[in-house]
Amino acid sequence: MYTHIVFFYLKNPAEAEEAAEKLRGLEGHIPSLKSIEVGVDDAPSPRSAHLSLLTRFDDPAGLAAYANHPVHLALLDWIRPRLQRTVKVDYSA
Repeated sequence: MYTHIVFFYLKNPAEAEEAAEKLRGLEGHIPSLKSIEVGVDDAPSPRSAHLSLLTRFDDPAGLAAYANHPVHLALLDWIRPRLQRTVKVDYSA
């Protein structure tokens, strides 16, 4: 199993729920995406990201297929202008 985690820091934290719904909308549209979990931070602090994404794939090739899938690319077009920054972690388990 290959895991991809992203923490999103938004320019406008009020858009976190909308972004979360769009991320959840990836489910069922990208064959290599085995599971997805999206969370909106409900205990804000100076250390907090606004939103998290945890996705799982069979292997790194599955993540690469996801990264280049048209549905994912369309989401990136929507979310990138709203981002302050992101942090990611990818690992095999």
